Amino acid sequence: MQLMTAFIVFLLLSAGYSSVRQYITAKSEKVPLSQIAADIGAGKISAVTIEGDIIKAEYADKTEKTSRKETETSFTQTLANYNVAKEKIDAVKIDIKDEGGVRFWFLTLAPLLIPVLLLFGIIWYLSRQVKAGGMQALTFGKSMARLVSPEDEGQRVTFADVAGAKEAKSELLEIVDFLKNPKKFLDIGARIPKGVLLMGAAGTGKTLLARAVAGEAGVPFFSISGSEFVEMFVGVGASRVRDTFQIAKKAAPSILFVDEIDAIGRVRGSGVGGGNDEREQTLNQILVEMDGFEVNEKVIVMAATNRPDVLDPALVRPGRFDRRVTIDLPDRKDREDILKVHSRKKPFGPDVKLAVIAERTPGFSGADLANLMNEAAILAAREERKEITQYDLIRSIEKVMLGPERRSHVLNKKEKEITAYHEAGHAIVASVLQYADPVHKISIISRGRAAGYTLKLPLDERRMQSRKEFLDDIAVSLGGYVAEKLIFKDITTGASNDLQVLSALARDMVTRYGMSEKMGPVTFEASIGRTIFGQGVEGGEQSEEVSAQIDAEVKKIITGALKKAEAVIKKHRAALEAIASKLVEVETIERDDFEKILIAHGITPKKKADIEHQPLV
Repeated sequence: MQLMTAFIVFLLLSAGYSSVRQYITAKSEKVPLSQIAADIGAGKISAVTIEGDIIKAEYADKTEKTSRKETETSFTQTLANYNVAKEKIDAVKIDIKDEGGVRFWFLTLAPLLIPVLLLFGIIWYLSRQVKAGGMQALTFGKSMARLVSPEDEGQRVTFADVAGAKEAKSELLEIVDFLKNPKKFLDIGARIPKGVLLMGAAGTGKTLLARAVAGEAGVPFFSISGSEFVEMFVGVGASRVRDTFQIAKKAAPSILFVDEIDAIGRVRGSGVGGGNDEREQTLNQILVEMDGFEVNEKVIVMAATNRPDVLDPALVRPGRFDRRVTIDLPDRKDREDILKVHSRKKPFGPDVKLAVIAERTPGFSGADLANLMNEAAILAAREERKEITQYDLIRSIEKVMLGPERRSHVLNKKEKEITAYHEAGHAIVASVLQYADPVHKISIISRGRAAGYTLKLPLDERRMQSRKEFLDDIAVSLGGYVAEKLIFKDITTGASNDLQVLSALARDMVTRYGMSEKMGPVTFEASIGRTIFGQGVEGGEQSEEVSAQIDAEVKKIITGALKKAEAVIKKHRAALEAIASKLVEVETIERDDFEKILIAHGITPKKKADIEHQPLV
């Protein structure tokens, strides 16, 4: 550091001296040597200073002029050659400065040394950067895994910090038991699990569960992303795999967690252009390392993915990943438990009912619920309140689901009326059809890209849907389209997203779920068999005739749902107009007010049988 400082000071001094020297030189007028000789002969010059080959002449009027000396002869001999009288030369004070001093050598060598020193300085700086950098060429093949030590209480996670996922936790508790007490398993002849594959949708807590296993067992936890193994240089991925596994073995018993393993674990041979060679080499090395574990090494490999269907069969076979644990989206009770975990260290008002919030968030993952609680805290802080209220949580649900309100996106009177009837159409059809989900809220306040929205929630938690439910869902999606057409004798682009969603659903009913009477229980999806075994790109296999029949069946399903929606809206037009008028007036209708309108027009609201029906706020 001192050397670098000295080098910088040297450069600054050199640059400063050069600037001053040029400035001083620029103040003196440059003239030919013959003029200097003539002026000495004329008695105009009082003193001459010679420094190297530079002549500086001082005139009687205090001005200065400079010239360059002839190098072959002395200055006095040069003046004599110009026929300057000797007495004129003697009358001038001539000062010749020593050319061999430090100043002379500094000025002579500085222009040569500065570029050389600057070059060495750059090389030295770059070498320091290479040694200090984490992604330098010298360590490309080293492990990128991050260590969470069991002694680090700040980062330690246990199963108490993980709500829900009861089945997954019970499976993983056996892994914890093995790491703590492997002898009882080995004595009975049980083989130690080499790997655990956590499968589930994004945000369901796969990484958190893996950390909880390490925290419960009190062993080192090494975490790395699948994409961090692969680099632009050939062979780097395989080298990093070897180094990572070597580090994990040294710290055994330990857990090595590979997040998003599908980044490197995809089926081999499926690359069309041959650009997957490096990834496949990395995967081959992982297969070798996992299969090479000995029983007494006590290293558990855990991996997470939300695409288990694309993983190579050799990777997920027993002997590598012995356990495959599926983590589902939380049900209502699990959501309430997750909300309680994320409510720690947050002040709540007396009106907060987490059970109601859990009821209103079907399909939310653990990450969604954590984000919901954080958004509620932000809303309370923004409004300078000390407690989080139920209203904050309700608004946060809608923000997470639909995006923030766009109060600045003001609809004109005509657009507001069209949007009100559109959303009222969805709500009426959903309230009348038997298999549609009940409506909890209607709003014509813009959120995200939508001008309005109708919030529907299922009566019960469900893991599957029937054909009747799908048909009613399609009819509900067409409710806005039908209402616009019936009231305004025209349709707008507001129904475009509804049409996209219902068309995709109708096509899935025909091609994926076997719900078409004409096509029968047949799946018409593109075959994935060829890509699993690395034989090219997947594509459709049905003929043009079958494709035409599929299109006809899709149209038939949508047309039937359209007639159903039209019948409902025509029958309950009075309720439609009452809801639309209320929306234009107040912009948002909550469940209780909506159900009062339904009852007033002879429609019985749908209610949950197992949950007390109470206002949300």
